Amino acid sequence: MQAGSEPVDSPVKDIAAVSVPEAVAVPEAATAPEAVSISESAAAPTPGGPTRANRLGPVALVVAGGLSVQFGSALAVLLMPRAGALGVVTLRLVLAAAVLLILCRPKVRGYGRADWGTVVAFGTAMAGMNVLFYQAADRIPLGAAVTLEVLGPLALSVVASRRLVNLLWAGLALGGVVLLSGGGFDRLDPVGAAFALAAGAMWAAYIVFSARTGRRFPQADGLALAMAFGAVLSLPLGLAEAGDKLFVPSTIGLGLAVALMSSVLPYTLELLALRRLPAPTFAILMSLEPAIAATAGFLLLSQALSLTDALAIALVIAASMGAVRTQMKRAER
Repeated sequence: MQAGSEPVDSPVKDIAAVSVPEAVAVPEAATAPEAVSISESAAAPTPGGPTRANRLGPVALVVAGGLSVQFGSALAVLLMPRAGALGVVTLRLVLAAAVLLILCRPKVRGYGRADWGTVVAFGTAMAGMNVLFYQAADRIPLGAAVTLEVLGPLALSVVASRRLVNLLWAGLALGGVVLLSGGGFDRLDPVGAAFALAAGAMWAAYIVFSARTGRRFPQADGLALAMAFGAVLSLPLGLAEAGDKLFVPSTIGLGLAVALMSSVLPYTLELLALRRLPAPTFAILMSLEPAIAATAGFLLLSQALSLTDALAIALVIAASMGAVRTQMKRAER
């Protein structure tokens, strides 16, 4: 793709641009004039064959990414007593950026102002999402933090699809959140809950700019550049909180594990998935992550869920499944 070949679009146009049927296994750039032709799109899919496989392929990428990021987040909580929440964010982003830059060796020439603006926005959303989420995870259980955070992607899906039925799924998810709060977020920790909700807003921005970055940059080059920018943003915060603790070899080793599990692997899988999956559907799949996070919190952090909490998370997951089914039926028409 030639640098600067796409005009700067609004986030709403970005969502519309990626809302193509999942059955067409082509990258999002295929919606633009400079579409890349690949053999998978040349042949018409047979009923029940490639169509279903092409649809489930990116879904599997998202689920695998969710497993990786939430178990990585649980490991990060174990690291917080050593480096603090902001220190963990800095270790995660700096080490992940180093790995991606080494593996991808992205080109920095030949891109226009709009391309770099996309990278900056993506990196800012990534850093903001991580900083806010780890502040939440330091104050409330992991499952509760992710349940509140996932409202951002869910709201994105409802706004992007503009279908009345999705209001039902949004209402179901909201009911789960109210149940989780026990009628008031003071049961959790109001500051932690506020951080989680703010992280959700940044997560929605992450989805939008991840999709745009995937169209403008080849492979994972844009992700590597955005991760590097996010690392630069987080570095002063981590140094201010943790100082010399960030340079302890055992802390760096754990930080590298968190970086690989929570950033390098899941963000790469999500970037690949967003090239083949409509952004609204991707956003709804993120609603599965509270269950994954609750499982990781129980297995690694001994954070047991009450029956009410489990029911609340189940409502959010049911909302995600209903919205995904709605999106798939729309794509098959």
